[in-house]
Amino acid sequence: MIACLRPLSALCIAALLAACASQPTSNLGELPRTPQASIEQLLQQAGSAKPEEAASLRLSAADLAYRQSNPERAAQILDQVSLENLKPAQQIYASTLAAELSLARGQPKSALKALEHPSLQRLGELPVEQQVRTQMVRAQALQADGQVLAAARERVFIAPLLSGQQASDNHEAIWTLVSSLPDDQLQPTADADLDGWLALVRATKPAGTLEQQKAAISAWQAQHPQHPAAQHLPEALVKLQQLADQPLTKVALLLPQQGQLASVARALRDGFLAAQFEAQQAGQNPPQVTFYDSAQLTSMDAFYRQAQADGVQLVIGPLEKPLVKQLGERQQLPLTTLALNYSDLAQAGPPQLFQFGLAAEDEAREVSRRAWQDGMRRAVALVPRGEWGDRVLDAFRQSWQTAGGTLIAAERVDQPVQLAQQIADLFQLRQSEARAKRLQNALGVEVAAQPSRRADVDFIFLAATPQQAQQIKPTLTFQYAGDVPVYATSHVYSGSNDQTQYLDLNGIRFCETPWLLDTGNALRQQVSRQWPQASGSLGRLYAMGADAYRLAPHLGQLKALPESSIDGLSGRLHLNPQQRIERQLPWAEFRDGRVQRLPDDTY
Repeated sequence: MIACLRPLSALCIAALLAACASQPTSNLGELPRTPQASIEQLLQQAGSAKPEEAASLRLSAADLAYRQSNPERAAQILDQVSLENLKPAQQIYASTLAAELSLARGQPKSALKALEHPSLQRLGELPVEQQVRTQMVRAQALQADGQVLAAARERVFIAPLLSGQQASDNHEAIWTLVSSLPDDQLQPTADADLDGWLALVRATKPAGTLEQQKAAISAWQAQHPQHPAAQHLPEALVKLQQLADQPLTKVALLLPQQGQLASVARALRDGFLAAQFEAQQAGQNPPQVTFYDSAQLTSMDAFYRQAQADGVQLVIGPLEKPLVKQLGERQQLPLTTLALNYSDLAQAGPPQLFQFGLAAEDEAREVSRRAWQDGMRRAVALVPRGEWGDRVLDAFRQSWQTAGGTLIAAERVDQPVQLAQQIADLFQLRQSEARAKRLQNALGVEVAAQPSRRADVDFIFLAATPQQAQQIKPTLTFQYAGDVPVYATSHVYSGSNDQTQYLDLNGIRFCETPWLLDTGNALRQQVSRQWPQASGSLGRLYAMGADAYRLAPHLGQLKALPESSIDGLSGRLHLNPQQRIERQLPWAEFRDGRVQRLPDDTY
């Protein structure tokens, strides 16, 4: 069967239209067949066959090796085939297989390069199966390369050619892609089907209640009745509609009203209530809130009995780590609970327990994600000495190595007097000085040599307070490492407007909460007028309190739809398999004493 596929974005439309209008020409050639033979038998036959048939047999053998999950063998066989001596059909086949092998090696750019071969202009003349295979690997490569909108466009192009489970999987993949796009990429395009998908995202993305999201879906369906997503809603939206039929009407806020954590609890409470008031002003029907003092608890069991008697559906809190740990050790909880801290337990707790906090480990993972996205591959780390620094370093190391990065070395910062020596050791400056001294001794004359740092470091991962960072950054310059990019957690930023404080931090990139970076946010402005401290570093707690309110009605959605997230004021929030809320944060950079937010297209 010959079918015409909508064009690849990089190819000439006119050429493809001409190809679709004509019958396959004699110089197109045939695709390699899939004979019932082993790899060795195919290669043996290729050894005694004519050149064109031998190439086809080797392509079949390479493809068979790939399908048998042996990409190394497939690549070795494919290397024996000269692409330029093949006919277009075989060139398309070989380019597609080369792209699949590049993706298997984690090299999406190489995959996209393979799909730029001129023979791809005739893809529309080949059987549907080959068209789908080629377009599918292109979509996967675009997604792996971070070109999410282009990947979605390719899958929309493919959709008319698919059926059965393949069509269903592609349908869900389109929604996963478009729903992850930033707002500035949701604008209409020239493609009606793709525009329909983008309009669906625009309709459902704004923060609001589940009821409002359900109404937005229904309104979109009425406006786009013939769209594929209107006829078959993505599974995520079907589940969202089901969750909207179970409204949240009463919550408990369980926080300490006295003791060491009372000031933290007040900031969380005020942020929560500010978000509730904002929702009420917007015409929503927020749940009723009942307050409980966790500092006065006799037991968690007694609290849950009282909360159930009061008609509570959801508990927000506790904040105290020992109480959260206690809940994490239970098999079941009487009520769904969003704890405002994390237990130290690695395993998941009871199914009713969710955990949310401002974990430094989230920021360490965020540094890993951003640095990898920026092309960094080899890192060194500077973290404070102690348990906190160890946890942050472990989180960064695990995330970085999982991505494929290399952590060359790490230093734990403690006493300022040792800082210069630690940085010198980190960048092997003493070895450079020793080499110069040995050369001087060998020559017997004085040698003018400037120490040089190791050249295999792409960036520095920094977790430090503003005071520590103000010492570290100038020391890096003094130790000939001032040109090494620095990626830091939010702890380097105090939230103040003191430009002189940040002059020594010039060039450091750091992740931070939207609350502190988006000074024009209406809720932040409202809260800061009443509580000025919310504009500084305490603002992170007000943001967390506001996000606890936003999370409350969406916990079921986040659990049922693992790919979903909420754009909060403490970051973009999603739920991991252990039912812990993890944050993805936007980025900023210190420039001439000011904080410059970096574009959201990398957020």
